[in-house]
Amino acid sequence: MNAHKPVHRVAIVGTGTIGASWATHYLVRGFDVTATDPASTAEAALRSYVEAAWDTAASIGLAPEASPDRLSFTTDMRQAVEDADFVQENAPERPELKVKLFADIDDATPPDAIIASSSSGITMSVIQAECRHPERTVIGHPFNPPHVVPLVEVVGGTKTAPETIRDVMSFYAAIGKKPIHLKKELPGHVANRIQAALYREVVYLVQEGVLDVADSDDAVSWGPGLRWGVMGPHLLWHLGGGEGGIQHFMDTLMPRMVASWQDLGTPEFTADLKEKIVGGVLQEAHGDSVDELAARRDAMLSALLAVRAEHDPLGPRSAAAGRPAKEES
Repeated sequence: MNAHKPVHRVAIVGTGTIGASWATHYLVRGFDVTATDPASTAEAALRSYVEAAWDTAASIGLAPEASPDRLSFTTDMRQAVEDADFVQENAPERPELKVKLFADIDDATPPDAIIASSSSGITMSVIQAECRHPERTVIGHPFNPPHVVPLVEVVGGTKTAPETIRDVMSFYAAIGKKPIHLKKELPGHVANRIQAALYREVVYLVQEGVLDVADSDDAVSWGPGLRWGVMGPHLLWHLGGGEGGIQHFMDTLMPRMVASWQDLGTPEFTADLKEKIVGGVLQEAHGDSVDELAARRDAMLSALLAVRAEHDPLGPRSAAAGRPAKEES
C-alpha cells in the first residue's frame, strides 16, 4: 500500500452533530478543514456549532495556528476530499449508504490518504466492501461530543492494513484523543455496549420501582461514575482489593460478584415505562433546555480533563496541542 503522508488537511463528510464536533476538534488542533454535507442548511448549522463550541474545545487543547477561519465548506463531496490527507466520515447509519459513500470517497481521495468512519454500529468489513483501496479504511468511532471526550475506538475491517491501524492510532493520540484498538469487530464496538449494559440495569431498577429516574441518575453519577471518571473498573478493583490488590479481589470478592450477575434484570420496555422515564427526565432537567444541559456537561468535562491532565501526565491532554509531527510510514 502507499505510505501515509503527514496530515495537514482534514475532510469532514457529513456535518450533523458528530461531524460538526469533529470539525471543531480538528480546527482547534490547527488543521485546515473542508466539510461537506448535502443539506441546504448544513453550512450555516456547522459554522454556528463551531462558534458555540470553540471556547470549550480550545480550553482543552489549542494549537497556536488554530482558527475557525480555516474551515471551508462545499456540497460537492468529491471536491471536499480531493486533497485531503485524512477523511472523517459521519453519514447516517445505513449500511447501503455507507458502502456506496466509502466507495465514492475512496475513488476521489489521494491514494495515500486515510479514510475513517465514525460509524457506531456498522463494521468496517461491511463499509469497505466496494472500495478499490480498502487497506486504508478504518473505523474511528468517537464518544460524543468528540471535541470534548477523548475516547476514539479504532478497529479495522478484514481488508484494513496493519499500517493503517498503527498510523491512525498515532494520529489520534497526537491530536489529544485517547484511541483504543479493538482487535475484533462486533456490533456497537465497545463503549456503547458497556453503557448499554449499565443502562439496561438502570432501566430495570426504575421499572421495578426500586428508585425514580433522578435517583437512578444520581446513583451512577455521584457514585461509580465519579470513580470511572478517573480510573477504569479493573484498576478500581485493584484498589478495592486492598493491600492484596487485584489478586485478592479476584480470589475473595469476584466470586460473590459473579454470583450476583444472575440477579441482574432485563426490563420489558413498555409504553408505560417509556412515559415514566420521559416524565422523570423532564422533571430532573428543571426546565433547562438540551443546549443548556449540554453546555453544563461540557464545562464539567473540560474541568475534569484539566484535573486528569494535572494528575495523569500520560493522559491524552498531555499530547502536543498542535498538529502532530507525524512520520511517513
